Amino acid sequence: MVKLIALYGKPDDPQAFDRHYFEVHTPLARKMPGLRRLEASPVTGSPGGEPRYHLVAEMYFDDQAALNAAMKSEEGKAAARDLMSFAGKIVHLMVAEVRAS
Repeated sequence: MVKLIALYGKPDDPQAFDRHYFEVHTPLARKMPGLRRLEASPVTGSPGGEPRYHLVAEMYFDDQAALNAAMKSEEGKAAARDLMSFAGKIVHLMVAEVRAS
């Protein structure tokens, strides 16, 4: 299993960001084929003081091929366009392999 991780920095207007993320972006992302689970976690603190991030989102797929197919799909392209329109300057994306411990 792999997950696409999105780390969102501090937005200029946190309330407007949250409203768009949860009311517009999340419904678009949930339509991506092959998506197994989407977790969005507002950041509430940091052991080192003020957190650098506002929100962490994790989208789980069976494997890299499923993630790639989702990103190339019309639904994935729509979610990507939306992401860039409201968070392109504050989002950092990465892919991680999920391993059981």
